[in-house]
Amino acid sequence: MATRYWVVSLPVQTSGSALWNQLQESISKQSFDTPLYRFNTPNLRIGTLDSLLALADDLIKSNAFMEGVTLKIRRQIDDLERSSGVNAGALTVDGVPIDSYLTRFVWDEAKYPTMSPLKEIVDNIHSFVAKVEDDLKVRVAEYNNVRSQLSAINRKQSGSLAVRDLSNLVKPDDIVESEHLVTLLAVVAKYSQKDWLSSYETLTEYVVPRSSKKLHEDNEYALYTITLFRRVADNFRSKARERGFQIRDFEYNSETQESRKQELEKLVHDQESLRSSLLQWCYSSYGEVFSSWMHFCAVRVFAESILRYGLPPSFLAAVLAPSQKSEKKVRSILERLCGTANSVHWKSEDEVGGMASLAGEADAHPYVCFTINLT
Repeated sequence: MATRYWVVSLPVQTSGSALWNQLQESISKQSFDTPLYRFNTPNLRIGTLDSLLALADDLIKSNAFMEGVTLKIRRQIDDLERSSGVNAGALTVDGVPIDSYLTRFVWDEAKYPTMSPLKEIVDNIHSFVAKVEDDLKVRVAEYNNVRSQLSAINRKQSGSLAVRDLSNLVKPDDIVESEHLVTLLAVVAKYSQKDWLSSYETLTEYVVPRSSKKLHEDNEYALYTITLFRRVADNFRSKARERGFQIRDFEYNSETQESRKQELEKLVHDQESLRSSLLQWCYSSYGEVFSSWMHFCAVRVFAESILRYGLPPSFLAAVLAPSQKSEKKVRSILERLCGTANSVHWKSEDEVGGMASLAGEADAHPYVCFTINLT
């Protein structure tokens, strides 16, 4: 599948079918590796020249917006698939691959009646895409909120012992809680463990001898218990801090532990449910937005062809996918087929430099041309 296509229109001097045959023959002989397709644009309601000129100013901005929303949804699909490690499938419009939908485009008369004013069609398309973008923002925000909550919990469980949640490291048997006795949790730097074991009993009075037990060790710290009389606990904390030992605040509660476990399980379930729902929505919405964008492109090529070639509308629209090395060759073919009458006021891109065309491209050409990027 090509990732970049040109939508072009050429002025018809005598016969549209004859021009199409000439284009096909020229491409096959001089740039045989360039796919070429007819782009079927309907006969739309033209309106006044003033309305067309006013619409032309909005077409470029609207196109950039629609392309941006399309790519935004596609990037979201890529992110969701990457996070799950699953590739759900190809992007389609009503089951048709997007490149096939573009190259075999058919106007949806039921959705966009051709007798409607061009501005009304453009506004309807723009409004629909804007609504999809708003929905995307809401859904992504909801998904990211759950992801953030889960990430925060995971960081607490995967950080160093100085900051991580200790609840999954401490068992009920490790804790002594009575009217007079209490168990504290000490975080000791790995290189200070000998110092801790030789000094904890004498940091204050009323420390239970040989009560310190190592529960866990990571790359930086070790986690020890220490049992002592409740009345000296605050003093022990101060003395331990002076020696470089950190006493972590911790209160074991079986109900709290179970509640945290259930909260984590719920977040994991919610994240997967939202991820699956968002991915499905993105696939469906991508097809709808892409279809709307292609209808917009049909309006755009029609309006710009009228402004470029005049009335009555007589032009041939096509879709090409030239490789980078074939671009100059294809442009030369297109320019030659425009005929001298239409080319008299236009120069080659080498002569023009940075002059802008009606289509908003970086170069000016004697034919209408704009680019569709699929990625």
